[in-house]
Amino acid sequence: MKSKIHTCLILLLAVGLKVYAQDLYKDPQAPVAKRVEDLLRQMTWEEKINEMIQDAPANSRLGIPTMYHGECLHGLRLKGATSFPQAIALGSTWNPELIRQVASGIAQEARDAGISHCYSPVLDVARDPRYGRVEECYGEDPYLVGKMGTAFIQGLQGTGEERFDKNHIMATAKHFAGYSEPQQGLNGAYVDISKRTLYEIFLPPFEEAVKLAQVGSIMPGHQDLEGVPCHMNKWLLNDISREEWGFDGFVISDHTDVYRLHAMHRIAENKVEAAILGLEAGVDMDLVLNMSAKATSYSPEVLLKAMEKHPSLKEDIDRSVSRILKAKFELGLFEGQEDRKKEATSLKKNQQLALEAARQSVVLLKNENQLLPLKRDDPRSIAVIGPNAHADDLEEAVTLLGGYTKAPPFYVSIRDGLQKKVGKSIDIHYAEGCSLLDTVKTGFNAALEAAKRSDLVVMALGGSLATCGEGKDRDDLGLVGLQEDLLKEVMALGKPVVLVLINGRPLTINWAAENVPVILEAWYPGMLGGEAIADILFGDYNPGGKLTVSFPRNLGQIPVTYLQKPSFIGKGKGRYFGKPDQTPLFPFGYGLSYTTFQYSDMDINKTVISKNGTATVKVKVTNTGKMEGDEIVQMYVQDDYASVGRYIMKLKGFKRIHLKPGESQEVEFPVGFNELSLRDVNLDKVIEPGDFTIFIGPSSKENDLASVKLEVRD
Repeated sequence: MKSKIHTCLILLLAVGLKVYAQDLYKDPQAPVAKRVEDLLRQMTWEEKINEMIQDAPANSRLGIPTMYHGECLHGLRLKGATSFPQAIALGSTWNPELIRQVASGIAQEARDAGISHCYSPVLDVARDPRYGRVEECYGEDPYLVGKMGTAFIQGLQGTGEERFDKNHIMATAKHFAGYSEPQQGLNGAYVDISKRTLYEIFLPPFEEAVKLAQVGSIMPGHQDLEGVPCHMNKWLLNDISREEWGFDGFVISDHTDVYRLHAMHRIAENKVEAAILGLEAGVDMDLVLNMSAKATSYSPEVLLKAMEKHPSLKEDIDRSVSRILKAKFELGLFEGQEDRKKEATSLKKNQQLALEAARQSVVLLKNENQLLPLKRDDPRSIAVIGPNAHADDLEEAVTLLGGYTKAPPFYVSIRDGLQKKVGKSIDIHYAEGCSLLDTVKTGFNAALEAAKRSDLVVMALGGSLATCGEGKDRDDLGLVGLQEDLLKEVMALGKPVVLVLINGRPLTINWAAENVPVILEAWYPGMLGGEAIADILFGDYNPGGKLTVSFPRNLGQIPVTYLQKPSFIGKGKGRYFGKPDQTPLFPFGYGLSYTTFQYSDMDINKTVISKNGTATVKVKVTNTGKMEGDEIVQMYVQDDYASVGRYIMKLKGFKRIHLKPGESQEVEFPVGFNELSLRDVNLDKVIEPGDFTIFIGPSSKENDLASVKLEVRD
């Protein structure tokens, strides 16, 4: 009898263990790795392959949820969502903490919409202003892009116990790597860069995203590197990101790029071979917008056929599906999403954040005779003129917000922002003057009449989605269409003019820089940009943004960047015929304020350190003007003599500070391995003994910088 009872107990225990094992993946308390392992073994090959397609439909048999994607470059790309300033504008804030808050707000709106994975941020380093996607980048410097991108990822994903919780989503770092220096400035064109340039310029932001922000997803670039397309590049997707950096997320293709191994790169002879190359390199998920069957490479039809010829693909498929399931478990998708009903609250909070981001992103390029800020009783009338001064409806407003956005809840144009600011105390006379693409001057007369009736003119010029963005590359960087003609005719009236640029890339505005008394670079400032600009024009907010991209004087200067290496011509001294000045029109790090700042008492606590040592550089910054304001303190490092050619100096620290009139603050920067190291002849990251020069100042401009010396010894 006891034997029968014992046998029954064993059978019951075995059945219980079997049931438990089958249900382990449903247990939120179980380790994620165990849940993935348990679920994977219960899936058919067709079910596994379906998981490798973007927005894979839910698996009802096993209860596997869909991981819906979205775009979150500067706001959730969904109608009615908050539109923040475009990425190039966010970069101009030089404020990682603000960027983290912006991204956190975007993540909340995404979760409210059922989206848990986004294809943002762009960590490309902007190298060619002809390239339309400059607006999606944070700037031309890898250190700055790394800091801003890391903050954005941390805001989207959360950190610590908040990582991937119900208020956060999974980010995607793109486009890995070197995508933003295409030939002729054309999106998707051939890229020809060395491994040294990769290591020094394009890889650092992604390395920081992996190591510091623990980004959950990576998207390769469309192009190849030294003949190997990024989507089949084992060195890039495995050796660098996983083996060297420790990336443990999943890789998602850019749009149809696995298929493009066949259709564009013409390496794979058919779609099956393309899928094999992508899988073996480590591309885990196939992104095909609109789910075109022709371009979808990771479908059961394709991969089941491929597995027949290459049984080893089963291991690759299991590996990729495991990574995707891991993401779904980490995001809590198997436990469902709580209906928080906080949409109105989060939108209101985000709109205030969008206003602050717009204020901080505006760069004052010129303010002749301190024309700004304006007084409430002078001028008595203002003309607001230009194609970017107003939008008649939300659909038109979208074109002035930058790429990857939809219609926001509302939009405050420059005209409306000024009208709201001044009420009835100042007359506002509005005229478009011309559209961006006009070829005839039909609207000039109305604009000139508005200017004649006014004491001051605000000109809103620049670009839009019609002239800038993905696939909107240019071979001319001047103001599009008749805008400069309109500007010149208004200037000829002798009225004081404020030029506000609403655009997504640096422009060659030489005539304006020489003749217009005030120039504000507002980029695409988001849905509340008009209110922010009005605040700045009337001094309710003191502009403190600084450029993260250099402005060229002409196309012949391109690429124009502060990141220069030693050459015959020297720094800023060109030999183009008739063009003796080869400095940028406006340099990296440049931006004015309504107040003045004095740098003094720059010092370093150690003049000699070991290769493993650290020094601290400090400087005192004093507001010597009459208005409170922000200053962005920048530190650059020069390795005086080294075993390899290198950039004359590189940004290695920055801090945005706020000072009241007469107030001083001591700003400190650490100087150690991260600031002093370089890539040697073997591309290893090392510190070489020798002398270094540390620069601190308000911009990268040589005359703006003070310096101290540091010696590194073995």
